[in-house]
Amino acid sequence: MSVEEILKAAKTASVTCATTSEFARDAALTEMAEALRLKVDDILEANAIDMAAAREAGTKDSLLDRLMLDEGRIYDIADALEDLRNLPDPLGVVEEDRILDSGVHMQRISVPMGVVAMVYEARPNVTADAAGICIKTGNACVLRGGSMAHNSNITMARILHDAAVEAGMPQNCIQAIQTTDRSATDELLNARGMVDLLIPRGGAGLIQHCVEHATVPVIETGVGNCHVYIHNPANIQMAKDIVINAKCQRPGVCNAIETLLVDQDIAKEALTVILPALHEQGVILHTDPLASGIVQDLPGIPAIVSTMQDWETEYLGLEIAVRCVKDLDEAIEHVNRFGTMHSECIVTEDAAAAERFLAEVDAAAVYWNASTRFTDGGQFGLGAEIGISTQKLHARGPFALEALCSYKYVVRGTGQVRA
Repeated sequence: MSVEEILKAAKTASVTCATTSEFARDAALTEMAEALRLKVDDILEANAIDMAAAREAGTKDSLLDRLMLDEGRIYDIADALEDLRNLPDPLGVVEEDRILDSGVHMQRISVPMGVVAMVYEARPNVTADAAGICIKTGNACVLRGGSMAHNSNITMARILHDAAVEAGMPQNCIQAIQTTDRSATDELLNARGMVDLLIPRGGAGLIQHCVEHATVPVIETGVGNCHVYIHNPANIQMAKDIVINAKCQRPGVCNAIETLLVDQDIAKEALTVILPALHEQGVILHTDPLASGIVQDLPGIPAIVSTMQDWETEYLGLEIAVRCVKDLDEAIEHVNRFGTMHSECIVTEDAAAAERFLAEVDAAAVYWNASTRFTDGGQFGLGAEIGISTQKLHARGPFALEALCSYKYVVRGTGQVRA
């Protein structure tokens, strides 16, 4: 099917999706989760083809980690669909209910968006997350995955669609664009009247292309140039644990940190503990002059002198930039200048300074004494997320069900006319 044919089919399916019951949508999610478990071998076979091609192309390890599926990850994806099923129904919620001066009864009620298009790169788990959230919210879903994960995405989308239809959802409620031609993405971006919402999820280039060229509504999921800032006084052991977790637990994701800031007056104390720990994890250090001087006193730990480009870089791997700052003001200025409004953390025992950081840093999620890795729909209790938005309109931070719902005004009268 061409992109136009897929969108026409999705538009037709969206009308039926919007009127399905909570019971039917939850039953579909149950069947979708079970189908992933039953078809795990088919998914792994498809993913193995994608992984082999990606390795042959010299893809870096952080992207291979995003692409790779194993039985445990597939079962986790299925579990996330069941977690989604157990959340309250987002549709039909009466957000406002009142009698107007005219005597008419007005309600504002949550409804689906319609057709939601998802454009994403080498993350096959997004296929299931997007499909599941669209089913839960009564939307039809059109998936445009990246060529690197093509076989994984197509296989998972087919399994999920067939399970949803078997459970009573309409044909074409979940569709994946089969072609790897990049022009398909531009067709989605300009399908006004057919696509009600488009969500790009991937690298800076993909997101910027979608934002700049789309004529359909877009929720911008931003890249993650995230920071941990250590402000005096701080618990250095706590700071080390947070930095290691935020950088190393899964370095290829958008809520991993890319820059470590530390107050100059505790830089030697803090970095003498933290930099060796980062080095042990295989992290490449990009250090400013003061941090570089501290590294010289740490035998066997190499470092690269940082440049302005390092403050702007989302490494998505085992690399980190390190800068020593004069004070809280300089730290906040740095974060607001170079951050991408994603997730930012301060580690300190100074409550007043922490509250200033939380209030003045412009980001979707701000943390005090906790890892930025918690910026996640599942961790926030939202179920399987569809993305993390760094914009301020409509949705911000991890978003899922509510962001894929709109509302309509339902007005009931007894013959009133306007004077």
